[in-house]
Amino acid sequence: MLEEIGIVKQQALLLHSAEEVEAALDSMAAAIRDKLQDTNPLVLCVINGGIIATGKLLPRLDFPLNLDSVHASRYRNATSGSDIHWLFKPTTPLAGRTVLIVDDILDEGHTLHAIVEYCREQGASAVYTAALFDKDLQVIKPITPDFIGLTVANHYLFGYGMDYKGYLRNAPGVFACKEVL
Repeated sequence: MLEEIGIVKQQALLLHSAEEVEAALDSMAAAIRDKLQDTNPLVLCVINGGIIATGKLLPRLDFPLNLDSVHASRYRNATSGSDIHWLFKPTTPLAGRTVLIVDDILDEGHTLHAIVEYCREQGASAVYTAALFDKDLQVIKPITPDFIGLTVANHYLFGYGMDYKGYLRNAPGVFACKEVL
């Protein structure tokens, strides 16, 4: 497996540098601050992909907030999605709260949509979504993020939280796989 990961990394094409992604994070944080700074939001990090986006956004959000996480996935370290699998749900009560869900990428949108619906079912007073990346697909998605960092091309991507078979989430930029092995 490590040999495959090395080949994928070596052959990948850099689409967005770390500097471009950091600038997008600055813009996202400013927009989030303008909208949510007076709402005492609960930030929900979508595990695993949203860890980097959430971790990079939090220090930029200089207002009171709480943090929790949710783990719902369609991919489970595979390269294509299936049914939504809930590994864990937030432990913080959502009733009456403003919730900001942070994820790495909006691909087809099914997972993020399911998480939003869950938050509403739990009584959240308002639910906002932030995706560091929005994949440019020629399909109608069930949800549009309220806050988007960058629109990315329709490739198999890794870096800044996005993975290739569970690896390369920590790549310093956004990379497109030459081909999915």
